[in-house]
Amino acid sequence: MGSQEVLGQAARLASSGLLLQVLFRLITFALNAFILRFLSKEIVGIVNVRLTLLYSTTIFLAREAFRRACLSGSTQRDWGQTINLLWLTVPLGVFWSLFLGWVWLRLLEVPDPNVVPHYGTGVVVFGLSAVVELLGEPFWVLAQAHMFVKLKVIAESLSVILKSVLTAFLVLWLPHWGLYIFSLAQLFYTTVLVLCYVTYFKTLLGFPKPTKQQTLPVSRMTDLLPSILRSRAFVNWKEAKLTWSFFKQSFLKQILTEGERYVMTFLNVLNFGDQGPVLLRTYCLYVLLLAINGVTECFTFAAMSKEQVDRYNFTMLALSSSFLVLSYLLTRWCGSVGFILANCFNMGIRITQSLCFIHRYYRESPHRPLAGLQLSPVLLGAFALSGGITGVSEAFLCCEQGWLFRLAHVAVGAFCLGATLGTAFLTETKLIHFLRTQLGVSRLDDKMT
Repeated sequence: MGSQEVLGQAARLASSGLLLQVLFRLITFALNAFILRFLSKEIVGIVNVRLTLLYSTTIFLAREAFRRACLSGSTQRDWGQTINLLWLTVPLGVFWSLFLGWVWLRLLEVPDPNVVPHYGTGVVVFGLSAVVELLGEPFWVLAQAHMFVKLKVIAESLSVILKSVLTAFLVLWLPHWGLYIFSLAQLFYTTVLVLCYVTYFKTLLGFPKPTKQQTLPVSRMTDLLPSILRSRAFVNWKEAKLTWSFFKQSFLKQILTEGERYVMTFLNVLNFGDQGPVLLRTYCLYVLLLAINGVTECFTFAAMSKEQVDRYNFTMLALSSSFLVLSYLLTRWCGSVGFILANCFNMGIRITQSLCFIHRYYRESPHRPLAGLQLSPVLLGAFALSGGITGVSEAFLCCEQGWLFRLAHVAVGAFCLGATLGTAFLTETKLIHFLRTQLGVSRLDDKMT
């Protein structure tokens, strides 16, 4: 596969992942709005904060390091050893689900069963669903390494849609089930997701040498199961050591990136009150900083040596203590918005450190990648003008004067969004050219194959 083809596939994979995330967020938003009409906000809060955090933490700690190690470098590796290594995520997931489940049930405050019934069952089933999802890890990594983009899109989209349909049906017909509804839906989601990957590979390997099968390092389904390898170690120890190195890094990353949710879960001090609009506006700033940090920190970790990564991690660990102190102070001062402001401060520090590293890295080079952070004055003016117009629209049209004025306010917002996107299209020519070139190459490759 040529470099241009690989780049095109990577761009297509990234764009499909972005579209999936947008789709999932929209579905989740609509589903939560529907659910709140039938279930209490306490039950929805327990699911979205505690149980989802339990599930995501178990998944992250059990598989993140394995994914990064097994997807790094070339696809030309001993896949028998790699698959054996990936199956270790299952017992590791069992350990983390049991340990974290015990923490969630014994160390955290258990909700009032009269308000949130079946909490224990929810903890057990969400932990079980994490283990079920890990059963598909060898299939996922193999598909990702060979860039089966359509498989990822179809599997994840189908799983989320079916989960949403099941949740809505159970909420509508059996609202008294409470947490049983979300537990069954989560287990159903992970089961469908794994079955999609297993069914795809079973079908692919069952036909006589199709185009994609010729590039696969396996020829039958039993090759995707753990096995004793003749004259070779059970796993590639170099790959295993790399996994351990990534695990230490990922463990710290989980603490830093999920700090707000852990504080919320363990302290239970948030009181959102009537801060909805202010909370959302502040969160928009946090999302922007998350996007910048994702790009800068990704390059930083890729370019750093092991010694530099270790020093960086210790620095981040020290900063995490200041984040907790700042979270406490800002929460007492301005309520739940304080948590978001503290996270913005944390992201700002991490972005600054990454920018300093990138600047030093390219100091003797003619390349200036940080110039990409500089937006054109015209686009910045479009952002400022849109903000001013929507602010005036909110003051005069929203939201106590009836639906007609609300619709007018939405129309003003849509117009400003279209104008801003149009300005970005005209001014960010390099970005538009890159997307057109790479996505165009991906479509051409699909037609040729």
